[in-house]
Amino acid sequence: MASIIDGKKIAEDRILEIKSNIEKLKKDHNLIPGLAVVLVGDDPASRTYVNSKEKKCKEVGIYSEVHRLPESITELELLKIVEDLNNNEKIHGILVQLPLPKHINEDTINEHISYEKDVDGFHPVNIGNLQLKRPSFVPCTPKGIIELIKSTGTTIQGKNAVVVGRSNIVGLPTSMLLLNENATVTICHSKTQNLKDTILKADIIVSATGIAGLITGDMVKQDAVVIDAGIIRVGDTMVGDVLYDDVLQKAGFITPVPGGVGPMTIAMLMQNTYEAALKCV
Repeated sequence: MASIIDGKKIAEDRILEIKSNIEKLKKDHNLIPGLAVVLVGDDPASRTYVNSKEKKCKEVGIYSEVHRLPESITELELLKIVEDLNNNEKIHGILVQLPLPKHINEDTINEHISYEKDVDGFHPVNIGNLQLKRPSFVPCTPKGIIELIKSTGTTIQGKNAVVVGRSNIVGLPTSMLLLNENATVTICHSKTQNLKDTILKADIIVSATGIAGLITGDMVKQDAVVIDAGIIRVGDTMVGDVLYDDVLQKAGFITPVPGGVGPMTIAMLMQNTYEAALKCV
């Protein structure tokens, strides 16, 4: 039976470390990291997530602004707000909460955030730097996933890793981070044939599709590390891509949903914001 990777506990430990670093930054340089979050519309999941970020900023000592904007805002008006935040010296990190309303182009907004304040890691410059193995802001969820894998004591180098999902937010950057750690990486997606056969070869499995119960026990190699980055609401409960109780019997390590990847995403956002402020020293 698998050991459960307690993302909540690991994130709490990281938060304590980040809080200590921020206190030192304030003491040594009189500098308080600042994070601005822009929320357009009233999507319940986005609202909950933004509230969690705001609470965590307060906990670690980050100055926080939340700009709650109506869904009717125009793209031009939103770009003006982003530009003002780019020029605001109190703000070191900018995050525009996705998804945005259909009349606003997400790529256009992400490209207008200063790459030096792009703590979400979505700006083309940061994406390019990640691929070139240059210093960059790494998207928060993939960054957290790598930490969760390493927390198990697993050596990533030389392992076969399969990433299920190819989104720009999770799948692709996670694949690149695993590759940078010298894993042999296979990316699977909706057009992949013989998905089970491919996943069965994996020492490390990361799934980020949003398809409940996609990964079952018979698809998982004995003692594999399984990271479930899916999050799907089914009735009043949250589940992941992995059929948890089934895979629990086969895997060596597994993340639960909730309480696995989610807490690490917010912890890595705090880390990225601290690193953005550190560049101003």
